[in-house]
Amino acid sequence: MTNPSTLMKTWNLHAKKEMGQNFLTDRGTADKIVTRSGITTDDVVIEIGAGLGSLTLPLARSARKVYAIEKDHALLPPLNQELLTSGIENVIVINKNILALDIAAIARKEQQPLVVMGNIPYNISSQILVQLMMCRHHLKKAGLMFQKELALRVMAVPGSKAYGRLAVMAGYCSTVEVITEVKAACFFPKPKVDSLVIGIFFKDHAKPCATDESLLFKVVKASFSKRRKTLKNALSGPILQIDAATAARELVAVGIDPIRRAETLTVEEFVRLANRFYQEGYR
Repeated sequence: MTNPSTLMKTWNLHAKKEMGQNFLTDRGTADKIVTRSGITTDDVVIEIGAGLGSLTLPLARSARKVYAIEKDHALLPPLNQELLTSGIENVIVINKNILALDIAAIARKEQQPLVVMGNIPYNISSQILVQLMMCRHHLKKAGLMFQKELALRVMAVPGSKAYGRLAVMAGYCSTVEVITEVKAACFFPKPKVDSLVIGIFFKDHAKPCATDESLLFKVVKASFSKRRKTLKNALSGPILQIDAATAARELVAVGIDPIRRAETLTVEEFVRLANRFYQEGYR
């Protein structure tokens, strides 16, 4: 693994802030992430944001195959050179935005659930998480590096300030645990905050189960769209297209006080509410 700083100078490249580019420089940390994520020779991995190959190389040495997804075409020549120099032959580099990637198609092609790994850009981290949760039936697990603040939001519990839409969705369809912490000094350029790598282990069947998951996620989105308002007011509006009186009636019907706020509800309560909306014909 060539130091990213050296590679950037050699290829006359500069980190692009708008893409959230911070390259992992510590080989020991990269190896630890792969080892603690439990990557095996049976796994097919999708790596989000391959960058200059810091994580790609140890992933390729552990997995059967790696699909290295990199949006920035300027990074492809040094990335491919690193793979060639290292004698890596089981990596397929794809120049694409991860949000436009058909993950399900790759899973069908490989005929097995996939593992997703990567250092996730902060500006699209929420979108990526939602994407993975929506296609989780094609996934085995994910090992994702986030800025520490966002990782803690994913793992937050009801009643805490960090608890929100991402925590509810993650709690509904997965279990989450910390893999390792990565200090800001392990990156080039050095970010302002530390990162956490979290393991997301997708459930085969969610319990309790939402009758309509798309509706569940709409209910959750609406509930947290106005965090400071009571649930009856937060749920009213364009997302669900209901008024406050209707929201209050349906909340009472499932045993939830309409004046509670979204951050106090458990995953089970959100599922119960969404199933009630489905039963009553709200879509």
